[in-house]
Amino acid sequence: MSTTTTHIEKKKMLAPKLRFKDFGEPWLNKLYGDIYSFYTTNSFSRDNLNYESGVVKNIHYGDIHTKFTTLFDIKKEQVPFVNTEINLSKINQDSFCKERDLVVADASEDYADIGKTIELVNLNNEKVIAGLHTFLVRPNKHEMAKGFAGYLVQSWKFRKQVMIIAQGTKVLSLSTGRLANLKLNIPTLPEQQKIATFLSAIDEKIQQLTRKKELLELYKKGVMQRLFLSESMSELGLIGFKDDRIPEDETNPKILSSKKSQFRPLRFKDENGKAYPRWEEKLYEDIFSFYTTNSFSRENLNYETGEVKNIHYGDIHTKFSSRFEVNEEVVPYINANIDLSKVKEENYCQEGDLVIADASEDYADIGKTIELIKLNKEKVVAGLHTFLARPNKSKMHKGFSGYLVQAPYVRKQVMTIAQGTKVLSLSPGRLGKVKLKVPCLEEQQKIASYLSSIDTKIESVATQIAQSQTFKKGLLQQMFV
Repeated sequence: MSTTTTHIEKKKMLAPKLRFKDFGEPWLNKLYGDIYSFYTTNSFSRDNLNYESGVVKNIHYGDIHTKFTTLFDIKKEQVPFVNTEINLSKINQDSFCKERDLVVADASEDYADIGKTIELVNLNNEKVIAGLHTFLVRPNKHEMAKGFAGYLVQSWKFRKQVMIIAQGTKVLSLSTGRLANLKLNIPTLPEQQKIATFLSAIDEKIQQLTRKKELLELYKKGVMQRLFLSESMSELGLIGFKDDRIPEDETNPKILSSKKSQFRPLRFKDENGKAYPRWEEKLYEDIFSFYTTNSFSRENLNYETGEVKNIHYGDIHTKFSSRFEVNEEVVPYINANIDLSKVKEENYCQEGDLVIADASEDYADIGKTIELIKLNKEKVVAGLHTFLARPNKSKMHKGFSGYLVQAPYVRKQVMTIAQGTKVLSLSPGRLGKVKLKVPCLEEQQKIASYLSSIDTKIESVATQIAQSQTFKKGLLQQMFV
């Protein structure tokens, strides 16, 4: 085989697994520094920024990590201004962002985020600069179609290179010199545009689904606020629901925008259209009894085999649904070498129980609670830093308690009784004195059914988002070399 033939075959090999038809040319191998030049950024902290007014907007690396989309459209993003007292006269014109620039986060505590990049596809003629812990990267020539580079730098081959060149221990960092030597494989401009258009359509779908989920969550929050308004507000009026249907315009935030409606308790009526009895005020300890939990650490748990599953407080904070169904969650087993013979039968979880996280570094999460809706006859115990609270079944309908303890007035009481500095904690004694307003069982059932139907819709949209993100991830692996 001749040298020329070998060279041609190697070029033919430089093509993605998944490709649009009508494109057959090999992709070109270039260095990042061949395509891009680096420009000066600033180091303004959050103290130098505001969201009210200003002339120049600032892209902060923290926002790249947490909220900005890959293809950055300034009309769709909330970007802070540089405070007007800051002197910007010395900023070189080349350091103001331009469309098709990349802004790269050069610092992170996480390999998954180091070098995270946005492409500026629409700046709407606004003045924008790249800020603290960022690189401003500009294509030298028109070698890159608008929107393509933002996806190219998300591809696994490129991300792997970035993680390899990252340096540091607690905080990872990049340098322009190391980044400039990374390899980029790029197709012709028409193929770039085709890829960018296709992937941006998927991103648009993900954004629409995300917005739908946010609106459903907003709707649920508004419903919760009105369902669990203080009983002293009840004289302002009643809203009766004869069934559990969610309004057709459930994703329209306007339904909650009326000041009048926000201060009217939302109440159900019975089958004859009559109001249910007034809610009774009870103490937490009047309704719930507390049972012993264990203190097994993660080292005592595994996800492979076992007879007893363990609910860890960390999972309550991070992943478990407030309506806990054991077959829908990934719950660890207690290791087989742990002696569980002394665990009393009453201390095993039962459906309708609440499991409460009694420790947190954050007021928003202290006392976070899940209600055990379905255990599928599995043996489950509540673990480290949790309380196990069992309701009197003659007073509480299964499914209602989990929503009741999310009520704003309950959460406020829980945050008030939390103690500690760096780590907040609760005690059963203090929790037992929290006041609860409880409707009759029949109204509890209607409330639980109504709210769970909203949760089902939220979970359905969340599943669609996850599926779309997985689909996109697969495409990024196969559509780039």
